[in-house]
Amino acid sequence: MKQPWINKPKTDIPFILFPQFFVLGIVFFCQDFLKEAEEKYSFFTWLLLIVFIDVAHVYATLFKTYFVKEEFVKRKKLLLVLPLFCFLVGFLLFLFGAKTFWSVLAYVAVFHFIRQQYGFMRLYSRNEIKTKWTVFLDNLFIYTATGYPMIFWFMNPSRKFTWFVEDEFFSYQNPLLLQFFTRCYFLIVGFYALRTVYFFIKTKYFNIPKNAIIIGTILSWYFGIVYFNNDLVFTLLNVISHGIPYMALIYFNQRNNHHSFQIPKLSSFLGILVYIGILLLFAFTEEYLWEVLVWNEHFSFNESIDSLVKWQILLVPLLTVPQFTHYILDGYIWKSRK
Repeated sequence: MKQPWINKPKTDIPFILFPQFFVLGIVFFCQDFLKEAEEKYSFFTWLLLIVFIDVAHVYATLFKTYFVKEEFVKRKKLLLVLPLFCFLVGFLLFLFGAKTFWSVLAYVAVFHFIRQQYGFMRLYSRNEIKTKWTVFLDNLFIYTATGYPMIFWFMNPSRKFTWFVEDEFFSYQNPLLLQFFTRCYFLIVGFYALRTVYFFIKTKYFNIPKNAIIIGTILSWYFGIVYFNNDLVFTLLNVISHGIPYMALIYFNQRNNHHSFQIPKLSSFLGILVYIGILLLFAFTEEYLWEVLVWNEHFSFNESIDSLVKWQILLVPLLTVPQFTHYILDGYIWKSRK
């Protein structure tokens, strides 16, 4: 059986599979560099990780929806109504307070991040012979890889990082229950390892991309949330492992499908520049508006922000529309009957 690459090995490996392992290497072997970057170059780490990867990947969705005439016509009602729906929901949530708003958005974001790993796992197992048992086990492995670290986070409020804001998640401390979940986690991970080795010996076949996704997810989520308790480490593993593969997937999909909106091929340097340039332009514009109108953290606009505080009930839900829409829309655009 051939390896089920989404595009081809020389693009899947560096852009979809390798980012998680690359970041883990940096985390383990470049800790002095990370400490210095966190202390002295926080603006540049924010610019690279948050703006140019995390925010930019949100706008990659445009290349599979709003920028593609055929897709827009096909999903016109959804694409027009969903942003308005997200704004109204955000506005209603903000009426209950900023903490409620960011808490709900954080849970939605976590679900989205988990589902992306599940989606990649499904894509890379699409050619396998499936039974209810094999599907159940694949789901168990990927959801354990992502679910346990989040449970650990919920039960350990001492984490030195946040998804959006402080105290955004429900917290419940129970050492005995956490110990039970921890044992279950390692049992399932151990079972995954033994089962994978057994089937490789039995069938002489190893699904490289699928297992790279599962192993990478296990490692990046565990070390990013459970093992390390560091904001930059969490951001690196969280943002790069999620954002770069997603942007690559959208680009491969856009390039390989013949429709009305085309970008030059991946092999074209111009095509790469056009794609990345559009994403960075949208990302920087959005984040600049956040800085000017809401946060005022990385740029100083003290006079303007004081006069805009009373408008945050509208500004925050409005500025969140692209992100919120991306979280929900992503659950529709990749659905397949296969």
